[in-house]
Amino acid sequence: MSSEINLQRRRLFGVAAATAVAAQFGLSGSAHAQAGALPDGVAAGGHTSFREIKQVNAGLLNVGYAEDGPADGPAVILLHGWPYDIYSFVDVAPALAAAGYRVIVPYLRGYGSTRFLSDSTVRNGQQAVVALDIIALMDALKIRRAVFGAFDWGARTACIIAAQWPERVKALVSVSGYLMTNVDAGRQPLPPQAELDWWYQFYLATDRGVAGYDKYRKDFNRLIWKTASPRWNFDEATYARSAASFDNPDHVAIVVHNYRWRLGLAPGQTQYDALEQRLGSFPVITVPTVTLEGDANGAPHLDPAAYRKRFSGPYAHHTLSGGIGHNLPQEAPREFAQAIIEADRM
Repeated sequence: MSSEINLQRRRLFGVAAATAVAAQFGLSGSAHAQAGALPDGVAAGGHTSFREIKQVNAGLLNVGYAEDGPADGPAVILLHGWPYDIYSFVDVAPALAAAGYRVIVPYLRGYGSTRFLSDSTVRNGQQAVVALDIIALMDALKIRRAVFGAFDWGARTACIIAAQWPERVKALVSVSGYLMTNVDAGRQPLPPQAELDWWYQFYLATDRGVAGYDKYRKDFNRLIWKTASPRWNFDEATYARSAASFDNPDHVAIVVHNYRWRLGLAPGQTQYDALEQRLGSFPVITVPTVTLEGDANGAPHLDPAAYRKRFSGPYAHHTLSGGIGHNLPQEAPREFAQAIIEADRM
């Protein structure tokens, strides 16, 4: 895991910029009363589709996203990881919508109906640019401030936004806690068992791995689902709904660059160097936060005690029992949605 260096709080904008953002986007997401309680009957597998899928130009992308709930409700943004997609939140989104939230669930770059606006744009998967995609989406949708709920790549993205743009984050729910990458630390070898847990990173570092992931991506990602959530008995229809998003023409390029960049085997883009340097110092997150973990998470993850000091604001942690794995929002949607409400009320 990444070693720690010089923790410090940082803000990119400060008070003046926060005021400017508020003026630009009005009071959406902050002027409303807190949303209400969850409806009865929230359970895994209750839904197989979203109410509405939309597209919007945002930054470098045309972003596909699901939206549910009242347009004037407090905003919640839910972010998926790899190899998952928006269907990780297919039961969470309607539950939060019924509780009064405006719920936005975007496909990350390289997934689903999200596309690059230009063929010449570098298919970059480094952590900074994925976070900037979501800031651009918030700007495009005129969302000044939102509660974030996320896991895997999405949790890393949400942690980055909370650390660097806290004025855009009302509260945070993060599965597996504090996620941030320091590339220099990532070059250092880990003990053998830990290296084994990250086998797919090394596979994707080879030309054979790239060709294999491209050819067998759905079989590959089904294997990841099974190893990351060993006690989740998902059916083929559930997997197929998410697997369709891997047909995105940029999916392989984004996934490969992400993992090669983490290991220092592929360069990032220089315009993001300053932001990456700030992220590499592991900045403290000050916004109200709930972290979650499943008792059967088969993916690499830290003990919650290891990241507790990364959160200086109101904080709670819950470890869910009952065989909950890595795809926690889809496996335990009621508990995840309840954590959103808990964080929002801190």
